[in-house]
Amino acid sequence: MRLSKITTRTGDDGTTGLADGSRLSKNSPRIEAIGAVDELNSQIGLLLAEELPQAVRDCLAASQHELFDLGGELAWPGHDAINSEQVARLEALTGAFNAELPPLKEFVLPGGCKAAALCHVARTVCRRAERACVGLGQTETLSPALLQYLNRLSDLLFVLSRVINRSEGRDEIIWQRR
Repeated sequence: MRLSKITTRTGDDGTTGLADGSRLSKNSPRIEAIGAVDELNSQIGLLLAEELPQAVRDCLAASQHELFDLGGELAWPGHDAINSEQVARLEALTGAFNAELPPLKEFVLPGGCKAAALCHVARTVCRRAERACVGLGQTETLSPALLQYLNRLSDLLFVLSRVINRSEGRDEIIWQRR
């Protein structure tokens, strides 16, 4: 059993442990990045609690597992868990889902049905996780695939929000210039 004891009190001093046994302040850039990825995974979990097309559900469920791996990569400096094949998979999924959608002529505002709105929230949390990892990457070495994965995932989440609205027969909310 990996987690036999949940309350350890080891973080009471404002630090937390990494997978390699080292300890960092809970507000360090690495822990901020790990937290943002964890929040993203939770947002996707919330989205998965909604009714979704099966292809969207499968795609999101696979991404949750990969995000857990990505968090593990952040928690274990020097360990690579995300690779170019996973990045390519997201890119291919984005292209396939997008091919079924009408082209955009204007920006889309977040909204529509509840599931699509939750997908937009997940997209913005993904962008925050990406920014946190970019910040970490300015002082520490991160694999290029990790940043690429988050970038592609945010693109996919945008497209999936459109797919979800379409599957529910909802119109997208198109930005109107003032």
